[in-house]
Amino acid sequence: MFDAVLFDCDGVLVDSELITNGVLCQMLNEAGWALAQAECFSIFVGKAVRDERQRIELETGRPLTEDWMRAFYARRDQRLRAELKAMDGALQAVAASHRFTQGRIACASGADRPKVVMQIEMAGMQPYFGDRIFSGHDLPRSKPAPDVYLAAAAHLGVDPARCLVIEDTATGVRAGLDAGATVWGYCPAGHGRAFAGLPVARVFCHMDELAGAMEA
Repeated sequence: MFDAVLFDCDGVLVDSELITNGVLCQMLNEAGWALAQAECFSIFVGKAVRDERQRIELETGRPLTEDWMRAFYARRDQRLRAELKAMDGALQAVAASHRFTQGRIACASGADRPKVVMQIEMAGMQPYFGDRIFSGHDLPRSKPAPDVYLAAAAHLGVDPARCLVIEDTATGVRAGLDAGATVWGYCPAGHGRAFAGLPVARVFCHMDELAGAMEA
């Protein structure tokens, strides 16, 4: 079936997207960009904040400084520590994937590594992933470029064509597809519109489906 499973983090393993985006939206409004929550989510979901630097600076009329980014990270992490939860069934799906692949699983995220590590630890998944956590921030290009998935596959010693990627955004799906992997689109809302026009091999709505596929 597959030799390795590569997981995105935000929105796949942990229910963090609305928390992080809520902090970002509040801080962008404070900086002068009158931005609604829904619009902020549509602009930034699946992306690093720095990827939208030009637009942020245009809308706020001020540079995106390292001090601002540090303040964002601090406020974001405070909220995450207070509110973060694992996606329903994600821990069981990770455990099943770990068993099925004999430990060849990895987390490949577009977020900064400290955040990803913190979230995986909070969700009780660190024993399954170990040091196999990869961040697009550490590579020349982040998602939708395939670099982070290629790095994860190379670390595992697995041909990307033999990898299954689990993603919840169009940005991440494109990264997985361009890496040459098979991509399943996770859509807990159940409609799959995020993957419209993208050749995902399967859309699933609950992590039980992934666990079941690994144990079949």
